[in-house]
Amino acid sequence: MENPNLSLKQLHAIEQQGESILRDRAEIIALDRRRNGNREALRTLTREKGTKTWFALGPMLVKMPLSTATSLLNKDQVTINSEINKIRSDLKIKVNKLRDLEFESPLPGLDLKPMTREEMAAVNQ
Repeated sequence: MENPNLSLKQLHAIEQQGESILRDRAEIIALDRRRNGNREALRTLTREKGTKTWFALGPMLVKMPLSTATSLLNKDQVTINSEINKIRSDLKIKVNKLRDLEFESPLPGLDLKPMTREEMAAVNQ
């Protein structure tokens, strides 16, 4: 019969890893919502007719030029995209570690990378 303490430690490690994965997924969802909000704001700013617009910086509303507001939103988009990509790459590692803890083989295809534009162009020819 197995050692009960060892089994409890194993279950605890599995639960901790699973909770970490769920936290990362929730973080990705929150960042994606923020990214979509930024996209909506950028789209609205392109339709704006004036030279200045109201912009929310935290709890404050500030009137600023459209170009400044657009550049701030674009910088935020780049930051959010890099954070999402970093979390997703870490998530793949955590999922494989969880599967190792559960004595299962790694998920096939989890480490696939998308094709580049050049590769897609070569395939389409």
